[in-house]
Amino acid sequence: MAHASSQTRLDALPDTSRLMLGAALAWLAVVIFAAGNSIVSLLAEIGAEHRVMGRNVITYCNLLFVGSLMSLVPMSFIFWRDWTLENLRKLTRWHWTILTLSAFLSSALTPGLFFYALEKTTVTNVVLVGRIEPPLFLLAAWFFLREEFEPWAFAAGLVALCGAVLMLWMNGGGGFAFGKGEIGAFLATLSYIASTLVARTGLRGIPLGIYVIYRTVVGTIFYFFLALYLFGRDHFQDVFHPTVWEYVWIYAVIVVIGGQFAWALALKHARSGDVSLATSFSPVAGILIAMVLLGEDPGPGLLPGGVVILLGIVIGQYGRMRSRRMREDCATKRQAAERALEHEGEVNFKGA
Repeated sequence: MAHASSQTRLDALPDTSRLMLGAALAWLAVVIFAAGNSIVSLLAEIGAEHRVMGRNVITYCNLLFVGSLMSLVPMSFIFWRDWTLENLRKLTRWHWTILTLSAFLSSALTPGLFFYALEKTTVTNVVLVGRIEPPLFLLAAWFFLREEFEPWAFAAGLVALCGAVLMLWMNGGGGFAFGKGEIGAFLATLSYIASTLVARTGLRGIPLGIYVIYRTVVGTIFYFFLALYLFGRDHFQDVFHPTVWEYVWIYAVIVVIGGQFAWALALKHARSGDVSLATSFSPVAGILIAMVLLGEDPGPGLLPGGVVILLGIVIGQYGRMRSRRMREDCATKRQAAERALEHEGEVNFKGA
């Protein structure tokens, strides 16, 4: 239908198709976000090499602020059908509260903390610290959202976390250098988990277009005033400089639009185990992309730590296939029992 919303078209898919689509989008979003850290650092390096009056105009704050503004144009074009009076009237005060909280967490606090971490440490360390997210997310989804706990996915997340710890330990010469950047990455990860939980709660009953656009607009406003409070009134003085707009579209199109769109759909349709398994792959992707784009040296822990992380992914995949077989076996046994009862009812004399 021409006037069907984007969410209605997705909800029309069969349950299995939606789950598969959600899992695929989770993997796509993870790869995009893994590249996002390197893209941001690369653009900041370009700005440092092309200073204006001695200033680097392509700052992390300018990238996030302008990138969010630019993303509103295609978002509005894609989701304008969801912004109807009928949809808006259905939203309760609770829905608006969830939307506002999600906007602050996902579009202001989380990226702000990640950008702070990128200023203080390497992309590789930011990526590795973030490996605490998959097992914590599964526990939080089980505890707060009462979602089914998936032990295999949890074990996979723990193994991947062990691989990240091993990599950090070996790169630190048998110790851990946990500075401001690593602390910022840790806090960003906690904020990210909270924003994901809020999103999984808030997306239920809220059209995707309203969620995405409202979160971007309100989150950008939050971030603007938060940055002014923390860094001073002159922090965004170069935000409209042509050099900023010359490069920021790269971040806006790839990370903000592509990544956020895929991630929002994944949160709506994917199982928590699929989301956790996909995010377990992000350290490998993030480190490899940082090596290619930034020339970062991942250190001596790359090979042993990467092997352990890949082992976690294999464990998660095995658990998914095992769970699927068990569900299929249960369904087959249930159908066999139902057929037996049907045949039993067709026989009048049973020998007694």
